Amino acid sequence: MTLRLAPLDRADAARCARLERELFAADGPWSEDAFLAELDKGHFYVGAYLDGADGAGHADGSGLVGYAGMSLAGRPPEADVHTIGVDPRWQRRGIGGALLRALLDRADSVGAAVFLEVRTDNTAAIELYLAHGFERIGLRRRYYQPSNADAYTMARPARRPEGAR
Repeated sequence: MTLRLAPLDRADAARCARLERELFAADGPWSEDAFLAELDKGHFYVGAYLDGADGAGHADGSGLVGYAGMSLAGRPPEADVHTIGVDPRWQRRGIGGALLRALLDRADSVGAAVFLEVRTDNTAAIELYLAHGFERIGLRRRYYQPSNADAYTMARPARRPEGAR
């Protein structure tokens, strides 16, 4: 099977919402309407598709197995990672890293610093972010609701767009 990253399609919002409920049940998972609203706002969202498998691992041609999104705003620009999720059946195969790199490439294309929040108990995600140049810059108590879980705020400095001096 081949992994393909592409802009998230509106038709995938329902699948993203199902994955959200599975991945983030304790922390107010996003609805289909929330994903559609983010796409309508023009934020950068990308899907990870496995050609030859749907999200449950069944053959159907091109299945969404992960998604990631962020916003870009301000001058100088800043990026805020909204979400990264990978179907549990496809985790630990580099898909989350590929999605993160797609977000970082977009942020780098405009020279944006990147910020995100991550649960303090999500060791795998924290390690991924540290490996991609993020640092912990703060702690947000009871950030995730309704679980009241704490979050680290993490940041990666802006990088110059390729070709810029």
